[in-house]
Amino acid sequence: MTTEAQENDGRLSFMEAVAYVMQRKLPVFAAMPVFGDRTDDEQQTAEGAKVFIIEPDGEGDWQMRFISGPFFSAAYAANEVLPPEDVPGSMRDLRYMPTHVEEDWFTDQIQILIQKLVQGSNIDAQMPDYQNVPAKGAGPDAVFPVSFVGRGGDKH
Repeated sequence: MTTEAQENDGRLSFMEAVAYVMQRKLPVFAAMPVFGDRTDDEQQTAEGAKVFIIEPDGEGDWQMRFISGPFFSAAYAANEVLPPEDVPGSMRDLRYMPTHVEEDWFTDQIQILIQKLVQGSNIDAQMPDYQNVPAKGAGPDAVFPVSFVGRGGDKH
């Protein structure tokens, strides 16, 4: 993507994002996929994501929330809040979108968090509706071997 196209895509540079957060007291975000071991497979898919949210810190400055984790798991590999002086240069190279955030979103699976951030940014992005995917479970007739649930075959 050319620099001119980047400047017109609605995303903000790091400095523009910080200025936006400070002036409007609203958050911005960036997200990037995380891949497992790199292979030559062109069909390789992301296994998780990193999410960066610049938000007001409640004391007149800003902070960055860094969240990362695998898809389809509510367990995060990282869920940290960084003060401005601890934000690495690599996060300053990203481009950010204005959004809306609610604190309870940080307990959602990472793909649902990203979906909500994208919806909060009011951009017209085509994303799967992860939040309303029907849950699948075993039916009442499912039988699991005793060894599957962690018990030995010993009879007491």
